[in-house]
Amino acid sequence: MHPTITTMQEVVAKGDDSKIAPLLAEQVKFMPPTYFATWTGRDAVAAVLGHVGQVFSDFEYRRVMGEGKDWALEFQCKIGDLDAVGVDLITLDDEGLIKTFEVVMRPHKSIGALREAMNARVMKDPAFLKHKAALS
Repeated sequence: MHPTITTMQEVVAKGDDSKIAPLLAEQVKFMPPTYFATWTGRDAVAAVLGHVGQVFSDFEYRRVMGEGKDWALEFQCKIGDLDAVGVDLITLDDEGLIKTFEVVMRPHKSIGALREAMNARVMKDPAFLKHKAALS
């Protein structure tokens, strides 16, 4: 397995953006399951993934599939008292850093709970608000 994927499995669930950031390419693109949008840039994506790691509980990767630059990591978790399953679709760049990170999840009710929890957290995060202001 690629060392970036191995390390990502260890740090994402912990919600520590300082450990997530070094795994990300400078212009990484992140597509969340909660709405149709793309976050771009290491700092913004690390901040979002850090919050996700704090919103999820009982997070566990169940299966890892892939090779080379393309990976799919199936996970299960809880969001509050709701169960959820999903897949992280990851593409690495030539340096082995995460270039794209797309998350697909189910069921719908759990995704709604994730969106509410994430909005409550990120709207109080100065780093996130700085990035959001730069996009406006």
